Formats: sequence, C-alpha cells, structure tokens
Amino acid sequence: MKDQVIMTECTSLQFVSPFAFEAMQKVDVVRLASLSDPELRLLLPCLVRMALCAPADQSQSWAQDKKLILRLLSGVEAVNSIVALLSVDFHALEQDASKEQQLRHKLGGGSGESILVSQLQHGLTLEFEHSDSPRRLRLVLSELLAIMNKVSESSGEFFFKSSELFESPVYLEEAADVLCILQAVCRGLIKNGERQDEESLGGRRRTDALRFLCKMNPSQALKVRGMVVEECHLPGLGVALTLDHTKNEASEDGVSDLVCFVSGLLLGTNAKVRTWFGTFIRNGQQRKETSSSVLWQMRRQLLLELMGILPTVRSTRIVEEADVEMEPNVSVYSGLKEEHVVKASALLRLYCALMGIAGLKPTEEEAEQLLQLMTSRPPATPAGVRFVSLSFCMLLAFSTLVSTPEQEQLMVVWLSWMIKEEAYFESTSGVSASFGEMLLLVAMYFHSNQLSAIIDLVCSTLGMKIVIKPSSLSRMKTIFTQEIFTEQDWIYRQLCETSTPLHPQLLPLIDVYINSVLTPASKSNPEATNQPVTEQEILNIFQGVTGGDNLRLNQRFSITAQLLVLYYILSYEEALLANTKTLAAMQRKPKSYSSSLMDQIPIKFLIRQAQGLQQELGGLHSALLRLLATNYPHLCIVDDWICEEEITGTDALLRRMLLTNNAKNHSPKQLQEAFSAVPVSHTQVMQILEHLTLLSASELIPYAEVLTSNMNQLLNSGVPRRILQTVNKLWMVLNTVMPRRLWVMTVNALQPSIKFVRQQKYTQNDLMIDPLIVLRCDQRVYRCPPLMDITLHMLNGYLLASKAYLSAHLKETAEQDRPSQNNTIGLVGQTDGPEVTREELKNALLAAQDSAAVQILLEICLPTEEERAKGVNPDSSLRNVQSVITASSPNKGLEEGEDNLLCNLREVQCLICCLLHQMYIADPNIAKLVHFQGYPCELLPLTVAGIPSMHICLDFIPELIAQPELEKQIFAIQLLSHLCIQYALPKSLSVARLAVNVMGTLLTVLTQAKRYAFFMPTLPSLVSFCRAFPPLYEDIMSLLIQIGQVCASDVATQTRDIDPIITRLQQIKEKPSGWSGILKDPSYKNGSQDTRSMDPDVQLCHCIESTIIEIINMSVSGI
Repeated sequence: MKDQVIMTECTSLQFVSPFAFEAMQKVDVVRLASLSDPELRLLLPCLVRMALCAPADQSQSWAQDKKLILRLLSGVEAVNSIVALLSVDFHALEQDASKEQQLRHKLGGGSGESILVSQLQHGLTLEFEHSDSPRRLRLVLSELLAIMNKVSESSGEFFFKSSELFESPVYLEEAADVLCILQAVCRGLIKNGERQDEESLGGRRRTDALRFLCKMNPSQALKVRGMVVEECHLPGLGVALTLDHTKNEASEDGVSDLVCFVSGLLLGTNAKVRTWFGTFIRNGQQRKETSSSVLWQMRRQLLLELMGILPTVRSTRIVEEADVEMEPNVSVYSGLKEEHVVKASALLRLYCALMGIAGLKPTEEEAEQLLQLMTSRPPATPAGVRFVSLSFCMLLAFSTLVSTPEQEQLMVVWLSWMIKEEAYFESTSGVSASFGEMLLLVAMYFHSNQLSAIIDLVCSTLGMKIVIKPSSLSRMKTIFTQEIFTEQDWIYRQLCETSTPLHPQLLPLIDVYINSVLTPASKSNPEATNQPVTEQEILNIFQGVTGGDNLRLNQRFSITAQLLVLYYILSYEEALLANTKTLAAMQRKPKSYSSSLMDQIPIKFLIRQAQGLQQELGGLHSALLRLLATNYPHLCIVDDWICEEEITGTDALLRRMLLTNNAKNHSPKQLQEAFSAVPVSHTQVMQILEHLTLLSASELIPYAEVLTSNMNQLLNSGVPRRILQTVNKLWMVLNTVMPRRLWVMTVNALQPSIKFVRQQKYTQNDLMIDPLIVLRCDQRVYRCPPLMDITLHMLNGYLLASKAYLSAHLKETAEQDRPSQNNTIGLVGQTDGPEVTREELKNALLAAQDSAAVQILLEICLPTEEERAKGVNPDSSLRNVQSVITASSPNKGLEEGEDNLLCNLREVQCLICCLLHQMYIADPNIAKLVHFQGYPCELLPLTVAGIPSMHICLDFIPELIAQPELEKQIFAIQLLSHLCIQYALPKSLSVARLAVNVMGTLLTVLTQAKRYAFFMPTLPSLVSFCRAFPPLYEDIMSLLIQIGQVCASDVATQTRDIDPIITRLQQIKEKPSGWSGILKDPSYKNGSQDTRSMDPDVQLCHCIESTIIEIINMSVSGI
C-alpha cells in the first residue's frame, strides 16, 4: 500500500520533457524561451551554471546566446538561491565528503557523527530551511552518504529508508537543485540493481527512475538498454525501454525493434543472458499479469504486430479436394503479402524461442493467431520457402497450438497444400533445398518411428535447441501416417521426379516404405499397411529402355528414377523373402512381383549406367551391387565385369572414332538379309558385322534378336571362322547390357532342328529350373569353339541363377518346414535319427545338377566316333594340352582336314577346362562328387593338365581309395598317377606311398579274377609314381615282384608247362642278386611274351614284366 502511495506521488511530479531536454542539450535559446515557467524551473540549475561559468566557446554567437539566457533568467526568483549554491568552495566540500565517507565506513551507518555538518539542533527539514546555501549542500550530501553507506551494508539487497528531507514536498525543489549540482549517474543504478526487477519494490523503483530518465533523453535509451544486458540486471527495464522505442518507430512492414531485441536475447550465443531473460519470462508468468506489467505489455505488443500482418481476407470454409483440383491456381486462402513474409518468419522464430527456451505458455488468443499465421500461404519466393519450413517445424515442435478439431483440419489442409505446391515453389523460387525435402524426411522418420531424428531436424531448421518430448509428436505421427501419406503415390512421385545428386536419405525412405508394406503400423490394426507400387507403374518408368529402335528417344523418366525403382524392386523382393515366416505367422502374403516383370527390366544396362554416376548417386550403386550379388548372382560373373572393362575402355573410344555413317545406317533388317545370303556369299554379312563392332552396347540392342536367331545357320560347314568370332564378340558386348533376354534368345536359337517336330520355346523360368537345357543344343555346337564359348557362358550363368532361384523358393515356402518337422518327430523309432531338412534336399539337388553338367562337359571332351575313325587319338591330342590352354587361339598354321578338326576339339577342351576350373574353385565339393562318380580314364591327362585346381583332389584321394568298389579304387590310383606327375609335392608323395601300400594289401585279399581286374589298369600308374618320386623305387619294385610271385605260384599249381616269364620271375625270387644277368638275357630285352595265352595270371605277368622293364629303362636313362 505504501508503495502505491509513493508511485502515485511520483506520477504527480513534473519531469523534464524530451523537448525541453533536447533544447537544453543543444542550448537552443529559441526553444528554451518557448518553455513554460514550470518546465523552465526544472532546468534552472543547468542554465545558471551555464551562465556563470567561463565558457570554452569564445565565439560571438555564443556571447549573444549567453545574453539571451541571462535575460531569460533575470525574471526568475529562484535563480538567486541557485547562484548561492554554485558559489561554495567545492574543493573543501569534496575533502570533507571523503573524510565523512571514511568515517562512516569505520563507525558504521548508524553513527550520528558527521564531518560535513555539526550536531543538528533541530530536525533535518528545519535545519535545511534555516541554513545558508553552503550548509544546505552539506546537509543533502550528508544524507546521501548515509543512504549510500546503508546500501553498501545491505549487500545489494533492496531496503526502504525514510528520509525527512527528500520526502518533504516543500523542500523538494531546493533538494532537487542540490542533487542536480551533485550529478548522479545511471550506471550505478543499473549495476546495483536487481537481476529480476519486477519481483521487488526496489527493482520497480529503479526501473521507473531509469525509464523516466530515458524518456527525458530518448537518445540514451538504447545505451541504457545495452548496460542492462551487459550487467544482466533489470530485464523489465530493457523490455520497457524497447517498448518505448518501438512505439516511436514509423515503419510497419519491417521487423520491429522489440522482435529483434528479444530474439537476440534468447537466440544469441551468450548463455548467461539467455538464462537471465528466460527466468524473467517464467517468473513473470507465475504472477498475475496486469496491464502495468512489462511482460504483459510486451506480449500485447507482439500480438498486435502478429495480427497486423495476418491476411485480412481469409475464408473459414474448409477447401474440398475437388475444389482445389478444379481451380489449382485460385485459393480461398489469401496469402501473406510479400513485404510481410520476412517479418512473419521473425515472429515465428521469436515465439518458438519464447515457448521453447523461455517457457512462455501462450494464451488462447495467442495460440489462435499463431496458428492462423503458420497456416497462411506465402508467395513463391525464397523468403516464402523459409517461412513455410519454419511454420512446419513450429507445428511439429508445439503441437499444443492445435487443440480443436477445426484447428486440426486447418492444419491438415495446409499440409496437403504444402505437398501439392512443393514443386511449384521450388521451380519458381529458385531454391533447390525446398520444404519438399523436409516433408520427405519427416515422412520417413515417422514411418520408421525415428522421433529423435525429427526433433533434431526441427531444432536445426528453427536454429535453436529446444526441448521437445517425443510423446508430443504422437498426434502428428498419426496425421502423417494415416491421413496425409497413406498411399504409395507420393513416394512413387518422389522417385519419378528425383534427379542427381541423390539425397542421402532417399534410400532409407524406400526401405521404410517397404517395411510399411510388409509390417502393419500397429498390432491392433494388422490391415494398416501401405500398398506396393503396381507393376504397370514400374513398367511406365522403364518405357523406352527395354530395347528397340527408339532406345533413349522417348524416355520420360531419368536414369536416376529408373535406378531408384530398380533398387525398390530388388529390396522389396529381398525383404519379402526375409520376412516369409513372420508374414506366414500373421497370415499375410503381400504380392510378389512376377518374373515376367523382372524379365522386362534391363537390370545389367541400368547397373552399367549407375557405374558412371557413382559420385552423384551416393551409395546407390554399391547398394544395387549388393542386391545383385544376393538375388542375381548370374549377373555378377567376374568374367563379365572384366569383359565390360574392355568394352568401355580406351579401345572402345578409339573404335568410336572410326565409326562411319555406313555403320550407323545398317538396320536389323539389312543384317537379316545378309544372314539369309550366307550359303551363297559371306562378304555382306561380314562387312555388316565388322561395322557393328564399332557400336556401343546400348546401340547394339536392336540387333540382338536378328543376331541370335541366325546362329543356327553359322553351324553349317563352310562358314568362315572370322564370322563366328565376330558374332561371339558382338554377343559378349550385348551380354553387358541385356544378359537375361540374350541368353533366352540364344538357347532357343541353338536348339537342334528336327523335321516335323516343333521346337519348344524356353522361358527364363524354364532355364533357371533346369540349367542343363543349355547343353541340349545342336551337337554341332560342341565342335564350334566360338559358339561353345557362348554356351558355356550361359551354362555358368544359369547354374548360378538356379541356386538363387531354389534358395528363394525355399524361403517362400518356409512355412512348410514346421509340419514336416512335426511329422518326422512323430514317427516311432525315428526321433533320434538324422532329420533330412529341405535345405539339405536343396543342396543335394544342386550338387546333382552341377555334377551332371560337369559329366556332360567331360563327355563332350571325348572324340566322337567320326573323329576316332579319322584317326584322332585322345592320348595324342592331349600330350601338348597345357601349351594349348595357355595359348589364346589355335595354331593358325594348321592345315584343313584332320588337323582343323583336332584344333576345334582342343579349343573346346580348353574352354571346358576353364569353366570346370572356375566351378571347382567356387565349390570344391563339386570336384569331390565328380571324382567319386568317376569318368573315362582317358580324360585324366586332359583334366589334370588342363584344370589348374585339380590339385585339390589330393585331399580326398585317400578317402576314394578306401571305397569298397574296385572301380573307384582303380580310378583313384590312375588319377593319383597323373597328379603326381603334374604336382610333385610332399603331399603327393605321401598319398602315393599310401596307394602303394593299399595295392600291396589288396594283393593278399583279392581273388584271381579281381586281382587281374585291379592290377592290369593300375600297374602302369606305378611307372608314374617312380617317375615323380624316385624314393618309391624300392617299394614299387618289391610290390611288382610280390605280384609276380603270387601269379607265378598260381600258374605253377595249374600246369607244368611253365612260361619263360614265370621262370624269370622265379629266378628273381630265388636269386635277387642275379638282376644283371637278367638284363643281359636277349629274351628279356625283346620282351618275349606269349600273346596266345588267355590265362589271366599269365597276362598279368606279361604286364608286370613290361612295367619292370619300363621302370628300369627310366631309371637307367635318368642315371
């Protein structure tokens, strides 16, 4: 109550007006003369001092002004008293004041002693009335020092002290004259002021005093405000001074000083200032706000500024979708004026800072007006784009601003407008980073429930760190996921319109979308899923790149959009397989894309295009490669990548330089006519084919069908090798861009032509299920190396594709595992037995498939009956096989006829060996399975010398020898003999020693018939063992003698007519030292053999003799 009385008294006082202060400051005599007597009375101390003191300005004009001032003062009675005050000895007064200040500091503020004034006989007011001017100065100064000492003792806390002199209205004018002469300053009031001025009486008194001083001199108001911020004291004074300054501003369109000042405090880099002012806002809200509150005045002024820029005409009718589509360029919502957009953005950021940093709780009126401003529609300018982004982020950060269904519908309509107008804003404003990207990110984060990422995005866009609870985003998430972005159309449009450089968050968005298709948004609503992109929409994207004459001419969509859709399809199919069991448990089966759709997408062509755009595409290229390696391994063959590097390298550029108009003018129809004339002339087709080699891979696509459909004609006799090689070269180039279509066309073209039998047209799916269809081609392909190279390439690809196909099929039908397992467990007596899983069955099928392909290829390596009739000996054809394999092409100097036929066979054998080597390296189990199955022993020299990876057979030969079947044991020893010659390694020596020991063991257990069947084919292998490893000489010779002795004993018991060979063997047994005599025997040297004898033991003895002779001759020649 007392505070209110004092404030009322202060308001009744007269203060120096800004007009009078400016006149006094500028010594404007004319304006001073126009002041009224009460206004002039306030300036008398300054005017009198100005008239009496010696001036620094000695000009004539100042002399005239001084005369006018004296004339002005001559009629005022109070001038005499002020003159008396100015006539005192100020030096002595200053010394006494300093002594008094020291005395009070020692004795305390309550001491009655004073140096300035002696003991007072009456009260302070009476003493002041009866005293002369010098004593009056001392009285006022003594009272001021007492108050100052009390302030220092109070440690900065506000206190109230009554003063008889200063509170008496009778002596107020004289006391004020003394104070003016003593000159107090503002900084002391601020520095000693409260941190929060509106919370205490002292703070409010200081604020009022400084505010009145600044009103007297408005030019110093901003400096005083700067002191307030610097000291972090009296925040209400800073706001009040800003409000006073804002009211004097003339501009209405620009950002006001109030918005700039408060934004600077809350968004500046000084954390101390931010905390200080935030405390002012929070504490101010805890008290009941009145019109006299500085915080209330600030909020009211901000609200008035906000309402001043809102659109004046705004329909409250909700815009229907049909209305918007009917008139897309006309909106019932009048937008912001262009000159108000920047101010609106500044206001939005300020309110975000007030609510998010300072904790301001908006009133209903403030919330309503803010929502109206946020949902207004600015012009398509960079500032408009910024405003929309800020409004969107403010809606996310402060969802409490939307409290009613009408407000929520208003927000949904505005968000829908954002989506539709995003492209227009971006194209018109010229801002590349439009709010469309923000919509994209927020949609992605909401679908993947990454609420923290949304909070970071909002804070980054607003430019301030505010606290946003994830729970406050729940309603916005529902609106985004169930009302605005429920269909796939929006994402599909985004993919279609994407261009480079690719946004790094686009791939995660696709992944989130795929997840939303497969996984419901909530368990309570399992049907709340998005729909996948339709096959027709996907085909529309790839229209114009699937081949044909109009390649690249009518492409509506960019290569970036096509690559993204390809990434979507591959990722969708992979995710569908990975979640098969989960979807089966939920009794859901989302649609899978058909194989016919995948056949129409040029996957390899798109991957090749992406390779050249890796910088712009970010991680898209590597992501596509990963998906290809997993789902389409037949498109990731290493040989294809190497071939592709050759096609796109420097040589390709040189060939392009040689490209003529004639090469470009050859049409597929002309190529077909040239092929039709092949039986008569080869010149035209050769010329066209040579010109086609200068074209790029994509330019060759229109010729693919003609090229493949005429391959069967090239199998006829008389076709030049150059044509075949050129066709092979063109086929390999096409294989880099359209491998799957090319393979299907080639397989169908190379089928054997049978009269009156319609050829079957195989599909991609047929060939993946049964890759061996590739080898059911025309038999003439087996002796045409260029076409055989193509066939082997396709076989390798389809074997890989079959593995991926069966793995995918296994995952698709994964739910069938559970009943089969239950049935197996339920069988009596079989619960402990090994369970044959579907995975094991799949692996067994693939192994059988691979081994069948290898066996067919090995059979192709054998000479045909016709070739054997012409004298082609497989052994002789394989003597130099290693040198042939390392050569790139057969010897050009070979003549036609038999040598040419042999050359084709050798080249085919080399191609097959290369493929088998790759298969063995990729899966060594294939090599083991094939050799356990066995194959003709006459191919062993070819396989061992022509397949570099055959050394892995040394790992399983001991297991193969241990097999009970005699045929497998024989094959193992024969295989080992060739491996020892090719790889004379310590491991080979140990396995060879094992084989010799096994042969010795079998000698004791085999019957006569089996002994003959086993040793007759294996005895020549002992020669190879000795040739590779001389240390085995003694063991092998002992084994041979032992075999001969067994045979000799059997023959001796059956007949007395002993063969000379048996006699020699017995002689060896009885007289081992007589070897030199045997070697000199002419019959031994001549190898006397009784070829007429049909006895198995006799034949075996002849074989032993031959083996010994060969070993001894080898040893002698070696020495």
